[in-house]
Amino acid sequence: MRKPIFKTKRMMHIIQVKISDTDFQRYKLEGQEIKFTDLVDKISLEYARQSLLECNEIAEKVELSKMTLDEINAEIKAVRNFIA
Repeated sequence: MRKPIFKTKRMMHIIQVKISDTDFQRYKLEGQEIKFTDLVDKISLEYARQSLLECNEIAEKVELSKMTLDEINAEIKAVRNFIA
């Protein structure tokens, strides 16, 4: 005899969040409703973008952005030899 398969219903909650016009535009929000997971994705993407820009600025300050591929490979090799 087969066991019936029951799907559990997930309870959804609704929250209200006040957000400035600049943040509304920054996160490219389009309407009144958004799934929480989509909001988290949009905010995470913006944080990742900001982090990438900061890393790029640091790389330029310490002149990593001017290194050639050969120089980068030599640095990697030196670190690997130091660790070993």
